[in-house]
Amino acid sequence: MDLMEKIVSLCKRRGFVFPGSEIYGGLSNSWDYGPVGAQLKKNIKDLWWKTFVEERDDVLGLDAAIIMNPKVWEASGHVEGFTDPLVECKSCHNRFRADHVDTKKPCPECKQLNWSTSKNFNLLMKTFLGSVEDEKDVAYLRGETAQAMFVDLKNILSTNPKKLPFGVAQVGKAFRNEITTGNFLFRLREFEIMELEYFIEEKNWQESFEFWRKEMWRWFGLVGIDPKMVHEHEIPDGERAHYSKRTIDFEFDYPFGTKELYGLAYRTDYDLKQHQKFSGQDLSLEGIVPHVIEPTWGVDRTFLAVLLSAYHEDGKRIVLKLTPRLAPYKVAVFPLVGNKEDIVAKARILYLSLKSHFSSVWDDRGNIGKRYYAQDEIGTPWCVTVDYQTLVDDTVTVRDRDTAQQERVSISQLDLYFQNKLK
Repeated sequence: MDLMEKIVSLCKRRGFVFPGSEIYGGLSNSWDYGPVGAQLKKNIKDLWWKTFVEERDDVLGLDAAIIMNPKVWEASGHVEGFTDPLVECKSCHNRFRADHVDTKKPCPECKQLNWSTSKNFNLLMKTFLGSVEDEKDVAYLRGETAQAMFVDLKNILSTNPKKLPFGVAQVGKAFRNEITTGNFLFRLREFEIMELEYFIEEKNWQESFEFWRKEMWRWFGLVGIDPKMVHEHEIPDGERAHYSKRTIDFEFDYPFGTKELYGLAYRTDYDLKQHQKFSGQDLSLEGIVPHVIEPTWGVDRTFLAVLLSAYHEDGKRIVLKLTPRLAPYKVAVFPLVGNKEDIVAKARILYLSLKSHFSSVWDDRGNIGKRYYAQDEIGTPWCVTVDYQTLVDDTVTVRDRDTAQQERVSISQLDLYFQNKLK
């Protein structure tokens, strides 16, 4: 079993990620985040928001609608230019991105050499508003979160005046009708983005670009993504998005190859000028149309890269060495045995006390060794066991996930103990 298979197996076994609609046979590359996965995902987003919005004076937050006026996507160029090259095998009728297959070789599915000519395929997901499916009622699920941060700029600044440079940040779902999905959470049709538009004067774009490049590297350390597995890739002329003057992809060494994790783009003033032109609204600020630096982090790819970086095997023990700030649970509380009422009652009181300060989980299933192994796989940094000695001196055993070492700690000192560990 290769690493990717181990990760997918762990995710389903421990409740990180399940196949979507599984009782109906699933849906191509649709995944649902389970109880611990939903919490890990939330912790990633919360840390991003705290780091790039709450701890900064120059960034404002936004949570915009998924469905926008379709003119937004006409102005942005997505209706015309948001495309991938598509080829179809005329024998088995499977479709592929033309840049992901070699059409000089047989189809990877049916092994026949019978390709169609390449054509452009628009990635925007189309829907209809109202009771009639008519072209005048066409709308789109947003293909990126960025556009709302441009079209809402006047409203944002009217309520929260800022001078250049400043940023607008958003976390939210985006949708792309991908030709080829796959590799678990890597390429999805429905995914989540953490994105920031940083508005600047044109003369300062290189300085701002470098600043955000360093901030993206800092983020790897905050979430525990192995920096040795990350590489910068400068996107050359002719391969960048239509709005970009410079783009760097931060690529990650996935088990299936080195591919994009995050992106950093200099969008110039393209978007604001387009919306100014199509809407007739003045979107200038301080006498100029601002230029934009855009750092983009994918939530789902972050989730995957974090798991791949954290996964370790120690003999028969699988350990998910998540940084404690991201761990779904910080503390697990166990009674040593489940048939001694005084031990169980003491453990339950302790659990409820810790739960009010730290994300905690109760586990009294099976023997203590299996409970430790289960928490190791979930990534819980510390396990607290209430035992016979606890009834004598009010101390408990605290076991460290990464080292499996144990120490006795007084119950009265536990809050301070974990506070210090989580600093």
